[in-house]
Amino acid sequence: MKWKHLVAGALLAFSATALVACGSSSSSSEDNSLKKIEDKGTLTVATNPEFAPFEFKTLVNGKDTVVGADIDIAKVIGKELGVKVKISSMSFDNVLASVQSGKADIAIAGISATKERQKVYDFSDSYYESVNVVLVRKSDADKYTSTSSFKNKQVAVQKGTIQESVAEEQLKGAKVLTLTQNSEIISELKSGKVDAVVFEEPIAKGYVEKNSDLTIAEKVTLKSGDSDSYAIAMPKGSTALKNKINKIIKQLKDSGKIEEYVKEAYEQSISD
Repeated sequence: MKWKHLVAGALLAFSATALVACGSSSSSSEDNSLKKIEDKGTLTVATNPEFAPFEFKTLVNGKDTVVGADIDIAKVIGKELGVKVKISSMSFDNVLASVQSGKADIAIAGISATKERQKVYDFSDSYYESVNVVLVRKSDADKYTSTSSFKNKQVAVQKGTIQESVAEEQLKGAKVLTLTQNSEIISELKSGKVDAVVFEEPIAKGYVEKNSDLTIAEKVTLKSGDSDSYAIAMPKGSTALKNKINKIIKQLKDSGKIEEYVKEAYEQSISD
């Protein structure tokens, strides 16, 4: 009988231990993506300030400052979370990596939520649908009447952007050159070292406003798809944070605020 009690006691002890272990395992895997940001009081946002009107640098009270429609959205998110917003600038090909490494909480930089990226990151609902266009020298505009006009032409895109695949897939036969900085891309186009550039339409329009020798190839139409929508990236498994951000995005879209942010930022970018 004593032996039976000993066995029963051992089983009870094992069960209790197992329950504690299961509880701690469940606790450790709990999604604290939102609480973590709220607790530290800061939302670190990774961006690449070369995508006017979405993010770009300008002087504010004599200080070099990152502004733009994406930054306005990030500030609203920070306000709704009750935390300060810290903007972290870097090259576009490091923006997503900083989220994966934990150096940034979210990334907002005109990012497309492609299927490949969705394997590694969580994405918000889209907050803006973009259209890609081809930017060329105004003196050469008449040469380009279709996507096939770029066969054997040098076409520049920014490294790590969706425009890489757009140029490779839609401008058949073009020689696609990837560069890190948009400023370098524009310089190469103006100097004749490349023949064309693929940009999102608002960004291309901004450069046209500031460079009278450049224009959008109006007769060339690039197809749009799901990958042409902008979304906010965050670490995989950030369900609580994603749900909160999606609610904020819906409110901003429904109220027309995002379109307002883009328009205001565009006007600011061409007046600087």
